[in-house]
Amino acid sequence: MAVTGFPANAFFRPKSLIESKGDHHHQQQKQLQSSLLGFKTFRRDAALLSFLALMPGLYRPTPANALTIGISGPKEWLKEQKRKASKFLLAPVDASRESLHAAYLLLTASGSNEPNKDLDEVQRLLKSAARDCVPQERNSFVAFQATTGVEVCTFRLILKNAASLLDNKDTVKLEAEAMLNDLITSFTSLYDLTNEADMEFASKRQKVADALMDTISSLKKFEQGIKDCLEL
Repeated sequence: MAVTGFPANAFFRPKSLIESKGDHHHQQQKQLQSSLLGFKTFRRDAALLSFLALMPGLYRPTPANALTIGISGPKEWLKEQKRKASKFLLAPVDASRESLHAAYLLLTASGSNEPNKDLDEVQRLLKSAARDCVPQERNSFVAFQATTGVEVCTFRLILKNAASLLDNKDTVKLEAEAMLNDLITSFTSLYDLTNEADMEFASKRQKVADALMDTISSLKKFEQGIKDCLEL
């Protein structure tokens, strides 16, 4: 039975119109995919920069291959990113300083009735402040990691990150390394002193307190060495 009253092409859209809408929809999909790809790339790069700041031991490019990690940009751009991340890089140094100051206040407080308890707390604060940089004070797991070649000393990791764009013979880097060695030596001497000290005697407590101030001074010098590497 024939259908009357309608044009012959009433039930069919022109091919050109269908193709036009199809092309428009395809273009929208491509634009959306491009936007998503750009967003994912931005998030990936941002995450990578944060990761490099937190895990400096994994990123140690030399000046010659500073652009081989997949981030476009000149060496100066990488330096600027390191400077921007310096607050996070130096956070462990700030935390160590706070622990050392807390230990000093505990030692110099008058009228303590529990010297042995004070000693335990001082040693706990020192262990936290040393950041696994004194070998004899590492726990078994950290000690095992060190035997496998993993760098566990937080201060050394900080230095490797800060100086990764400097030449090995750069005087700024060499001075910072010397400051790091002095800091570790200071912590080691402080540990030995607290293990030998009798906190019941004020003279012994003062001797440990003086050694604590020396360690705080060494920590400050190391921090300045890191800032010099970052050109802050």
